[in-house]
Amino acid sequence: MPMPEIIPIILSGGGGTRLWPMSRPECPKQFLALTGEETMFQMTLLRSADRALFAAPLVVAGARHAALIEQQLHAIGIHNARLLLEPCARNTAPAIALAALAAEDPAAPLLVMPSDHVIIDAPAFYAAIRAALPLVEQGYLATFGINPTGPETGYGYIQSGEELRGGVHRVARFVEKPSAARAAEMIAGGDHVWNGGIFLFRADSFLAALAQYAPAMLAAAKAAMDKARIDGAQIHPDEAAFAACPADSIDYAVMEKAAASPTGQVCVVPVSMGWSDVGSWDALYEIGQNSGSAAPSDRVTEIDGTGNLIRSDGIRIHTVGLENMIVVASGNDILIIPRGKSQEVKRIVEALKDRG
Repeated sequence: MPMPEIIPIILSGGGGTRLWPMSRPECPKQFLALTGEETMFQMTLLRSADRALFAAPLVVAGARHAALIEQQLHAIGIHNARLLLEPCARNTAPAIALAALAAEDPAAPLLVMPSDHVIIDAPAFYAAIRAALPLVEQGYLATFGINPTGPETGYGYIQSGEELRGGVHRVARFVEKPSAARAAEMIAGGDHVWNGGIFLFRADSFLAALAQYAPAMLAAAKAAMDKARIDGAQIHPDEAAFAACPADSIDYAVMEKAAASPTGQVCVVPVSMGWSDVGSWDALYEIGQNSGSAAPSDRVTEIDGTGNLIRSDGIRIHTVGLENMIVVASGNDILIIPRGKSQEVKRIVEALKDRG
């Protein structure tokens, strides 16, 4: 049986502050080539470029990045994408609501993917999509759970319930970011996976869930799309209507509520696919270690150093005897922080904001 044509929904509105100083509001991390020759945004698009599986992509992003997005699409030969440009940021649930309303076929499956994730094993991802599709066509909201490699405290978790079909389980519950002890306990139980933030559902199924669990959000998104301005491949939702939309993530607004409802249809596909959300410089270091590519640069000289991540897009950096450190230079800023502490970068960003 042929697969239905899936619409890739590429969420590109994130600010990526934890990868400062290279990631900045005018060019967040998804638009940087941090893990390969292409940017993470481009790699996400190329992952869904097979026309036998996927329809033309719909990119949801902030209006300020429109020119940058079009430039990066053109660079990888993608000319059929539509751009849904948010006039303001309202989190993931409203962004996906706009995308679902923009889908020409309400029954079309939407594959919702953040544009700043790395997936090394694409065939495993495609197999998980195929496994979920039959349930998605019946109205299920599907998510992809990452088989954990350790008791990570920086991710939310999903507990798998009964198996609905081969490799696909009902979601028993979503779990907030746990303590290290609780994370180890959940992993030992064998029925918890990381919440990867990737979703697959029909447009009409998601809109029906919004109508049930977040009706004010749906009403505001509809008003914004009813008054949208169309400019070629660009869709500009009405600013005033969208600004009135409640801001919430898809997990809080829909998925957790649907999973807890007796009538909710939420499923999870556990998968190992070399996934990372590249949420910190430490995560980028791990990607380099696992892939064998540490991104050498003619701007960096490292002598007798071990366990370091050293990056520069301008000035040259030279180190001797440095161990387990992160050193990143961009523009007029240099970040120096011990490895394992890169989540603290947000404190620097907040201090800089306070100083104007």
